[in-house]
Amino acid sequence: MGTRLEGKVALVTGGSNGLGEAIVRRFVDEGARVVIGDIDVDAGERLATELGEVCDFVQLDVGDEAAWQSALETVENQFGRLDVGVNNGGIVVHASLDEMSLEEFERIVRVNQTGTFLGMKYMARLMKTSGGGSLINTSSVRGLMGANGLLGYSATKFAVRGMTKAAAMELGPFGIRVNSIHPGAVATRLLGGATAEQVDAYFADQAIPRIARPIEIANMALFLASDESSYSTGSEFVCDGGVSAGVRRPGAGF
Repeated sequence: MGTRLEGKVALVTGGSNGLGEAIVRRFVDEGARVVIGDIDVDAGERLATELGEVCDFVQLDVGDEAAWQSALETVENQFGRLDVGVNNGGIVVHASLDEMSLEEFERIVRVNQTGTFLGMKYMARLMKTSGGGSLINTSSVRGLMGANGLLGYSATKFAVRGMTKAAAMELGPFGIRVNSIHPGAVATRLLGGATAEQVDAYFADQAIPRIARPIEIANMALFLASDESSYSTGSEFVCDGGVSAGVRRPGAGF
């Protein structure tokens, strides 16, 4: 058990599964009291029960303003403060520009973009009364570079990147830092039935030729949540194995 987040209260959205779960576990390991906010009630309650009294669960649809108000009221009533907020809840829709419906596009905006906006708005309000804090927004490498079939997802992740910078400028005078994390692909769920060999082959031309482990992204979130990053705000923290740096080819290249 570490002490890097000792005495801090954190709220992590999308914290019941995958990357969010890894962040929750890492924060707990470093001494934080963590509130899981998620639409997946069964998984969230199971994880909170497993982690014990240092962890709580609130049902939270990140695109619902009333749900945010209720969640933050619960956090304030129970802990009286909020030091760390992680806007991690999100969805991805694979569809080409021609195939994506307006309904699908608006759904991904509601979760990924509106959800982050509402999260920053309401978590920052409680952080102001707590004397400051750290907001961490999960963007993506697709918030730095586009990809075919991910127009809606990339649009929202670019938006998260921009909102992070604007919020950092507004909230800095209140002692609140705001940063974005930009993961590449993370091994969090079944990858469409792909074998380990197929996954390795897909990432072979990255500088680090493999998929990310959830703990590697969670460690970046831990750094931003801790006082170790006290002079970092409005910044992009990339954890993509080098994919945004370029394509690795055999030989000198030309």
